[in-house]
Amino acid sequence: MRIGVPNEIKVHEYRIGLVPAAVRELTEGGHEVLVESKAADGIGLTDDDYRRVGAKIITSTEELFATSDMIIKVKEPQLEECAMLRPGQILFTYLHLAADMAQTEALIRSGATCIAYETVTAPDGSLPLLIPMSEVAGRMSVQVGAVCLQKANGGSGILLGGVPGVAPAKVVVLGGGVSGTSAIEMAVGLRADVTVIDRSVKRLRELATIFGPSLRTESATREHIEEQVVAADLVIGAVLIAGAAAPKIVNRDMVRRMKAGSVLVDISIDQGGCFETSRPTTHADPTYVVDGVIHYCVTNMPGAVPRTSTFALSNVTLPFVRRIADLGWKAALAADPHLANGLNVHAGHITNEPVAQDLGLPYVPVAQFLG
Repeated sequence: MRIGVPNEIKVHEYRIGLVPAAVRELTEGGHEVLVESKAADGIGLTDDDYRRVGAKIITSTEELFATSDMIIKVKEPQLEECAMLRPGQILFTYLHLAADMAQTEALIRSGATCIAYETVTAPDGSLPLLIPMSEVAGRMSVQVGAVCLQKANGGSGILLGGVPGVAPAKVVVLGGGVSGTSAIEMAVGLRADVTVIDRSVKRLRELATIFGPSLRTESATREHIEEQVVAADLVIGAVLIAGAAAPKIVNRDMVRRMKAGSVLVDISIDQGGCFETSRPTTHADPTYVVDGVIHYCVTNMPGAVPRTSTFALSNVTLPFVRRIADLGWKAALAADPHLANGLNVHAGHITNEPVAQDLGLPYVPVAQFLG
């Protein structure tokens, strides 16, 4: 199979779909890999690094899309990229369609077979291709939150960990999944006063066992959420429903009642955000203020640390890329129901039920195309 790896064109997105070690695995397996020139400059790798492992360097985005059987990306295709996709072509990347009607309609029009990293599952129900980026975003959320809290950046001027004789900042993490747990690790490590809110008491017990008295736990009732958010210096939204739009956990009234200079970091913004006042931002202009509260809602947070993120992502995507390349998409998905869960759009149809429900579009089960 001929596999194309284009340059990412989203604002301040420096990651690349495959690292050289992954390309070597594919080329030695008999596949041809086309890499757009300079696509890896942002992570300190050169075209020659890819040539040495058998890749062919392509200078034209249009040529790469036109000649590739499968496109491997990181971020969702921009509309100009969607226009270059064609029927029978495979796209394997993050899509996050539930909050993006324009991209969804463009992918439907393309006729391509679009497999989303974020809805591929594992036997235990986890999301193996989302986990590494959730870990990165969770860790980053505390870093960027601490920076936003600095007075020169419009924050309240509070240090997360405080100092002897001065109380630390109050950090509230909404959601105890992968990104939430990573955020907790960082916030606890910086000696903040940390509370996690989750609807699963089982998960709260697990987190209490992991972090002990360094972490407070609260069940996700409306009263608890309101009480904790209004009192917080930093709130991290880490809520996820696989494939679906994120629920709005924090409403506008709660934001209005928060302290001036407090900070909201919405990790869930890729799926529409879990704060009612959230709207997508970029690394070029990452924050805005609503009712005195700073909002950080960058849709590609891990893109700020592209080298770490690229290697972490390539580690987990490579086995699936090889399977699709070796068998073809239909046989690969038929053999692996967990990979089949990743199919979101095929030949003009939505094949992921939560996406179809959230966007009000017709749904066609994946099984219909695997017979």
